[in-house]
Amino acid sequence: MLSVDKLNVAYGQSQVINALSLDVAPGEIVAIMGRNGMGKTTLMKSLIGIIPSQSGSVKIGNALLEGLESYQRVANGLAYVPQGRMIFPALTVRENIETGLTVTGQKEVPALIYELFPVLLEMKDRRGGNLSGGQQQQLAIARALASNPKVLLLDEPTEGIQPSIIKEMARTLRRIRDEMGLSIVVSEQVLSFALDMADRVLVIEKGEFVHESPRAGIDEKKVSAFLSV
Repeated sequence: MLSVDKLNVAYGQSQVINALSLDVAPGEIVAIMGRNGMGKTTLMKSLIGIIPSQSGSVKIGNALLEGLESYQRVANGLAYVPQGRMIFPALTVRENIETGLTVTGQKEVPALIYELFPVLLEMKDRRGGNLSGGQQQQLAIARALASNPKVLLLDEPTEGIQPSIIKEMARTLRRIRDEMGLSIVVSEQVLSFALDMADRVLVIEKGEFVHESPRAGIDEKKVSAFLSV
C-alpha cells in the first residue's frame, strides 16, 4: 500500500535519510522506532511532502507521490498526524475535524469517526484548545481520518500523553485498521506502545533502518538497547 524506495533527504549539507526503503502492506501497522535526532520526524515530513527529498520514490498503491504538494498527497490517500498534534485551538472540535473533509467533498463528519472517538462527539462544540493533551491527540487523528486515507502516518503520538491514554490509543489504532482497512505507520520511542499495536517494528538510526522484526518473537532487549544508547 505504501512503498518507499531509496529515499534520500537532507537539510543543507546534512544528510538525514540515507537511501531508505520501506514497504507497508495493506492493513499493516508498522512502528518506526528510534532515539531523538535519528530521522523519524524527517522521514514522516518527507513522506507527506513538507520536506522535499533529494532522490528516491514514494508510492501509495500505483500512485507516485514524489514531487506532489502535501495537499495532493492527501488527495492520493496519505494522511498525517504531526508531532505536537497541531490542532486549531480556536476552532471547535467539529470544525477541526471538518478541515480534514476538504479533499473528500463531504460536508458532514462521518459517523464512524465519532464512534471511534466518543469523547469528541461529547465535546464537538468545545474549542480544540480547551481539550486535554490526550483529547487533542484523538482530535488530530480524527481530523486525519476525515480525509478518508489509505495510509495514516503518526509522528510520536504518545508524546506528553498519560500511560492510561496510551493503552487506549493502541486499541483505537488497531480498531481503525480493522474497521477502515488502513495501513498505519507510527514513529515512536515507547516500546510498550509499539508492541501493543504494531505488526512489525523497525529501528531507525542515523537515517537508516538497522533492525527489523515482526512483533511476534521480537527481541525486546535488543530494541531497547537501540533506544537507550
